[in-house]
Amino acid sequence: MHTSSLTTSIRWQSSPLFMGALIVGSLLIGSLFFKVMLSLYSTWSVQEEYSHGFFIPLISVYFIYQRREQLATVPFTGSWAGLVLLLIGGLLLLGGRLAVVSTMGQYALVISIWGFALAMLGWRGFKIIWPALLMLVFMVKLPTFLYNNMSSHLQLISTQIGVWFIQLFDISVYYEGNVIDLGVMQLQVVEACNGLRYLFPLMALSMIIAILYRASLWRRVVIVVSSVPISILMNSIRIGVIGVTVEYWGQEMAEGVLHDFEGWVVFMGALMLLFLEMKLISWLIGDRRSFSEALDLYGESVSVSPHQGAQKSRRFPLQGFLAMGILLCVLLLNVRLQIAETVFPERQKFSAFSLLQGDWYGRPGAIESHFLDELKLDDYLLADFKGTSGRTINLYAAYYEVQAEGEGTIHSPRSCLPGSGWQIKSLEQRAIPNVDVNGKPLLANRVIITKGKEKILAYYWLQGRDRVITNEFMAKWWIFWDRLTQGRSDGALIRVMTELGEFDDPVVREQELLAFIQEISNDLPVHIPD
Repeated sequence: MHTSSLTTSIRWQSSPLFMGALIVGSLLIGSLFFKVMLSLYSTWSVQEEYSHGFFIPLISVYFIYQRREQLATVPFTGSWAGLVLLLIGGLLLLGGRLAVVSTMGQYALVISIWGFALAMLGWRGFKIIWPALLMLVFMVKLPTFLYNNMSSHLQLISTQIGVWFIQLFDISVYYEGNVIDLGVMQLQVVEACNGLRYLFPLMALSMIIAILYRASLWRRVVIVVSSVPISILMNSIRIGVIGVTVEYWGQEMAEGVLHDFEGWVVFMGALMLLFLEMKLISWLIGDRRSFSEALDLYGESVSVSPHQGAQKSRRFPLQGFLAMGILLCVLLLNVRLQIAETVFPERQKFSAFSLLQGDWYGRPGAIESHFLDELKLDDYLLADFKGTSGRTINLYAAYYEVQAEGEGTIHSPRSCLPGSGWQIKSLEQRAIPNVDVNGKPLLANRVIITKGKEKILAYYWLQGRDRVITNEFMAKWWIFWDRLTQGRSDGALIRVMTELGEFDDPVVREQELLAFIQEISNDLPVHIPD
């Protein structure tokens, strides 16, 4: 491997005080984030899409080791910005613990490492190792609500491209949402087939390649960004291959060892596409280097001028002392922090909800067990109500006592509907006439969804803890805030919908739906506590 040689006149050496402070700071971070590290280990062990996390810290350490000679050429001056990052990391850790959100602690760990490094090294030293520290982002998990949204959309995209691939082989196939119907069997593109198990590791690997790649910034960015469509494409082809092999060689091709082997082949294929892309871009711009020449596997060497090669000992920056003081204070606060007990307000179960609502009479329904396992709700109501017009209005209410990671959280219809084949044609917020919740007009999401010739009008909103929310992302903030201030994260999703027939008057049907919402609004509060 060819390495370039940079010349410097001074070589800085770290004093025993500096090395001792670095060790103490590392021990403080380890003590402060010990439980967070255990949660990371659990994430890497259980969730396959994050299994690459075991290697990320080692890779980051190696990248820092690569740059040891470059670090020796700059003094460590410290930075006040590093202290700010440390404070942010500490607040995130404490807030995440109070709100029982483990992901916040994981991001707090990464931010605290950044802050401590910046406070100790200063900007010049930090700029040398920032790629190694940036890699740490790939070891933490996405927030649950972002993961769920990404998963549902990737499932749908993978299904559509997979069906297109199957049709290339002149195989008759039909799909609805995430279900591919081959006639002989149905393939369910479940969460395990969403492509994230390839996307996250491939993004991490593309980042490693970009860091090692001796090329312009735009080429490195292209490598990282292109890993997203490549992984989606290869996962879709995998689904298509399963469909084709099932058609010709039977259902066992979709199960067991063959299924897992196909996943391994897909990842290697995605990696090969990534390298082919690098080679193609290099060829187009006239870069004829081999991979061994283009990838800096050993780091650039730095030589000291023989005439001016003075060695100096680094002074220990004031910010380093303050950084350790901040870590110690946050550690003590974390030890003494009293976590508010979870509050479970009294409420009536939905089983007591009256199925006679004005002129509407309801017939209860049930959710299949495998859907209940995914939803993880604590109580629900599902019923079809018929009024004097003979038309049916469907009411669904799902209640969660605790919304937290590892527990159930409200599933947004925006994510669930596309997975079952429905497409959202319009979505807007509307106030429900003559309905108040806690003295405020009830604001709900009005949605028109379609599947083929079928059309449904639906209203839905999130209710609980003295609030009505229509924005799912804001709901996550209020869950965090209320858990922090009240010890509560309970809440419910209310969805009311009716089918719009080809010859129905949509205005009349909507008025019926609004009248029904007005009717049930008086009974809901005893089941959804404020």
